[in-house]
Amino acid sequence: MATYEEEDITIVSGKGQVVIPQSLRIKLGLKPKTKLLVYGYKDAVIMKKMDIPDIVKDLKSIYQKVDARTSKYGKVSDEEINNIVQKYRKK
Repeated sequence: MATYEEEDITIVSGKGQVVIPQSLRIKLGLKPKTKLLVYGYKDAVIMKKMDIPDIVKDLKSIYQKVDARTSKYGKVSDEEINNIVQKYRKK
């Protein structure tokens, strides 16, 4: 069952920008650079928070694991690198 919040009014700027009220940003954890999926339905605009993984951060972590493995045991095989990558994909 849906829960409803008290409504608030916002204005669309000349650039098409909309301010999301602070109480709602806090509740939903919306911070600068948060990605939102936006679509229209009948006479409504619907926004949904998207959690997109930080690929660059993940790649750096994978490289660190491979480098650590290489410095400890020597050359890493393609299969070992693939196993490390697969562990991250499961996350």
